[in-house]
Amino acid sequence: MSDPTEANGTAGAETTEAAGAVGGGAGGRHVRVVLVDDHRMFRTGVQAEIGRTDETGVEVVGEAADVDQAVTVITATRPEVVLLDVHLPGGGGVEVLRRCASLMADAEQPVRFLALSVSDAAEDVIGVIRGGARGYVTKTITGSDLIDSIFRVQEGDAVFSPRLAGFVLDAFASTDAPPVDEDLDRLTQREREVLRLIARGYAYKEIAKQLFISVKTVESHVSAVLRKLQLSNRHELTRWATARRLV
Repeated sequence: MSDPTEANGTAGAETTEAAGAVGGGAGGRHVRVVLVDDHRMFRTGVQAEIGRTDETGVEVVGEAADVDQAVTVITATRPEVVLLDVHLPGGGGVEVLRRCASLMADAEQPVRFLALSVSDAAEDVIGVIRGGARGYVTKTITGSDLIDSIFRVQEGDAVFSPRLAGFVLDAFASTDAPPVDEDLDRLTQREREVLRLIARGYAYKEIAKQLFISVKTVESHVSAVLRKLQLSNRHELTRWATARRLV
């Protein structure tokens, strides 16, 4: 298996041959994948889980840690499937989708996107699906199910974790645009994620573990949320989030 492109903003010296040129495992199936996630340890874990090409048929041809790196690597390697985190430095997964719109629209060699995120928030799911992603699964997914989801997306199917499919159906069945919440719009995607977990009763250490960030970073996000929403403590924050059905 060729070495995956490192997440350094470059595509590396070599790219892998076009799809189907290399026979893979998993009954002869083969798919070329790029991993996009801002946590290197998580990318390493996914690579170890799915990237044993002879066994899984999945070949990881590139990695990226932010929006600019993602667009560079995806454009250079032209994978069949991109595993895309929703929350990324530089504008998030939606920005990657926007900048890769022409690659998704390529009739002969489309690049398809599967969101892989810790978030199960309806706005995150709907945002990337509207942006063009073919599916959305959470990071609780098993390795075997993730591999299956990748191949399904390669074949053009739409794939969702079970409880997330309802968000998409509801959103696209409705003809009414969702109301704009100016207070919520002040928060970044990561701040919304921390807000939701705080409102669910998670301790700072638990949030840090869930989001692969430090406790100090969690504290900084909570302080920013309280300041932006003009709230005093986590109890007020929980009431605020509950009233907006964000929990």
